[in-house]
Amino acid sequence: MDALAPVRFDTKIAVLLRDDLQPWQRLNVTAFLVSGLGTVCPEVVGEPYADADDTAYLPMFRQPVLVFEAGAATLTAAHGKALSRALPRSVFTADLFGTGNDRDNRAAVRAVRRDDLDLVGLAVYGPRNAVDKVLKGARMHP
Repeated sequence: MDALAPVRFDTKIAVLLRDDLQPWQRLNVTAFLVSGLGTVCPEVVGEPYADADDTAYLPMFRQPVLVFEAGAATLTAAHGKALSRALPRSVFTADLFGTGNDRDNRAAVRAVRRDDLDLVGLAVYGPRNAVDKVLKGARMHP
């Protein structure tokens, strides 16, 4: 294998954000959505880093996280597709902007039926073609 050839992954990590979020919300939602992925899908996490002085750094995802945006209807449809394909997923709802801790975040999601969630973000991981189908209608985040 050519060491300089681009690495192609057969899986995809993707975040889909609702297109009406403020810039700080987009960053916050993205960080929260991907934070649990490595705990349930440890294969997405690479090796720890070190600099030339041998200072140790935490490992990161082994592949890029692609960020997309879409309107509320496309986000809701993507959520349904991710569920039907049983892909690992995380959600961020508008209610979470009003909470300040993990316990209250989980309670806010738990209080709403799946079809009534006010989704502002969704992260999915899985085979590239399955994730592409989930994201149909979304566009890459600018």
